[in-house]
Amino acid sequence: MIRYAITDPSTLSFEEIDKDLERFASKADMIVYRDKSNMHYARDAKIFLDHAGHFTFDKVLFHCNAELASRLGADGVHLSSTQSDQIQKAKSLGLFVVISTHTAEEAKTAEILGADMITFSPIFDTPNKGKPLGLGALKELQGIIALPIIALGGILTEKQIDECKSSGASGFASIRYFQ
Repeated sequence: MIRYAITDPSTLSFEEIDKDLERFASKADMIVYRDKSNMHYARDAKIFLDHAGHFTFDKVLFHCNAELASRLGADGVHLSSTQSDQIQKAKSLGLFVVISTHTAEEAKTAEILGADMITFSPIFDTPNKGKPLGLGALKELQGIIALPIIALGGILTEKQIDECKSSGASGFASIRYFQ
């Protein structure tokens, strides 16, 4: 089961980056550097990538910026659900592409356009993300697409991870689980 850590300013401090990355690496296979409000994202992305390279992540991704990911040598990019038009460009840059999805239609579009993996959310209740889709929606999606599906949203416990796995998810992503 893929364990995918999503960083944000509450879980990653550049003053303690190695300590934080060690914590992430103890539980995660993949990691994405995500900080939507950082005015110096490109500078910090390079620092993040340099430090993350000392840990055992299978993939290190950047959030929403395929050109930066390619230029700095990240493994891939995690696109937002409104960026499906950028999947093919990211693939042409040789990047592994994850895209956020919230409906079966978005997931199917991502597959058609060549994404490598999707997140599907929110599965469980999570702050400011609307009504959870639930495990039933995750099960249904298995019959619609062949891409790896990463459950996202409100995943905090091993029990929830097991439920996602039993519902057919290839993995899970979380911010708070990795705190």
